[in-house]
Amino acid sequence: MRSTSPGRRSRGLWRRALKVLVGGVDSPVRSFRGVGGTPVFFARGRGAYLFDVDGRRYLDLVSSWGANILGNAPPGVVAAVRRAAGRGLTFGAPSPLEHELAERIRQAVPRLERIRFVSSGTEAVMSAVRAARGFTHRAKVVKFAGGYHGHSDGLLARAGSGVAHQSLPDSAGVPRGVVQDTLVCRYNDPAGLAELFEREGRSVAAVVVEPVAGNMGVVPPHDRFLETISSLARRYGALVIADEVITGFRLRRGTIHERLGLTADLVTLGKIVGGGMPVGAYGGRRDVMDVVAPVGPVYQAGTLSGNPVAMAAGAAMLDLLTPEVYRNLERMGAQLEEQLNQFAEAERVRPFTVQRVGSMVGLFFAPGPIQDDRGARRSNRARYARFFHAALDNGLYLPPSRLETTFVSAAIRPSDLARAQPALRAGFRAARGIG
Repeated sequence: MRSTSPGRRSRGLWRRALKVLVGGVDSPVRSFRGVGGTPVFFARGRGAYLFDVDGRRYLDLVSSWGANILGNAPPGVVAAVRRAAGRGLTFGAPSPLEHELAERIRQAVPRLERIRFVSSGTEAVMSAVRAARGFTHRAKVVKFAGGYHGHSDGLLARAGSGVAHQSLPDSAGVPRGVVQDTLVCRYNDPAGLAELFEREGRSVAAVVVEPVAGNMGVVPPHDRFLETISSLARRYGALVIADEVITGFRLRRGTIHERLGLTADLVTLGKIVGGGMPVGAYGGRRDVMDVVAPVGPVYQAGTLSGNPVAMAAGAAMLDLLTPEVYRNLERMGAQLEEQLNQFAEAERVRPFTVQRVGSMVGLFFAPGPIQDDRGARRSNRARYARFFHAALDNGLYLPPSRLETTFVSAAIRPSDLARAQPALRAGFRAARGIG
């Protein structure tokens, strides 16, 4: 099957980018290495759609990896950014916009007694881990295989089979010594976690977990898995860090971990709370957060942390997230799930599994249910690539990686998904090997 995307201008820009940017991109997944081919370059976005430099239109099911919950360029957020930018891009000093956004977040998540803004999700989790270590005076951190918590060295670790007795770096340039205090368990494996705590519990500072895993497709927690994390952490004196960089304000107004049975001491946020601007945040119990400078001895700083443009965008975004927005997201997520299953069945594509939590939709060319990273990695790479390119050629932009999450935005309407049906059918037909 020969892909017709991207167009001539995208191909020309790609050649230029390769000469000055590492791999032509500023984030690896954008390079299309996971699906092959040449990336599409986008010129603008509006509502549910993206428009490439060749003038082609695509229904956007990436939503800037979840950040654009209201769709592309929502007018209220754009207006707030323009007003803030006109007053100053950055001050390197306090502005009222910082605590005003923090107040909005705490109103939705009262347990966040103190909040600190940073400039990315990576910074947020890295800083929360440092605070947890400073508070507990312990070194080890537990994470789960397949859970991505940013690219800080200590969290780029993976496990062997079962519970890891020795962590290994998941990237060149990360010495083994840096990840020796990172312990890795399987997601949805409470027995393995209990075994780890029996062995290492008194040296564990924190457990960091996505309440709904969103970086190995969409993998929801099993019943009582998150409760087990909370109870083990309490028993051994460790903290719990709920990484809600993806899920925060996406699945409901506020965070989702409490509803799923997780009791967290620290929470990390990003994406949506910046309204599409670079932002991250971490917060939690006051006694824990008070270890952070200038109150306590744990140092963390940033020139652009809490910059007025990002703060204004985040405040405008949160003001627009009404109950109706979340009802619409649920409806459109359910409609997309139904269409995916419908066309996979019509084209006799098996195995195929859809896993959805609200407006987060995971597609796996593998038998389900998918419970952890091992199941996710069984998803057929070649089939997903064929599916992706056929859908792209027919005006549907999906994540260019089989292990990423598809996101529905509030700008998508039933008519948009109806118009996307030929693209989905073409994708499944290509995945089956036809065309």
